[in-house]
Amino acid sequence: MFKWIFTLVLAIFVLGIITPHLARFIRFGKLPGDVAFSFRGKNYFFPVASVLIFSLLLWLVSRII
Repeated sequence: MFKWIFTLVLAIFVLGIITPHLARFIRFGKLPGDVAFSFRGKNYFFPVASVLIFSLLLWLVSRII
């Protein structure tokens, strides 16, 4: 059980570090369907289309493996 929790925490940590750098190259968050707006001086961002495409790709990879 501890191995799975450790693996999950490590994977989330690595993805948290890699994702911002990878986003510059694959335009993650700039697709049509991603919502961005400002309200009272703060920027809010909801990458709906990017998350759907990324989830679909991960699902396909998991089905192949």
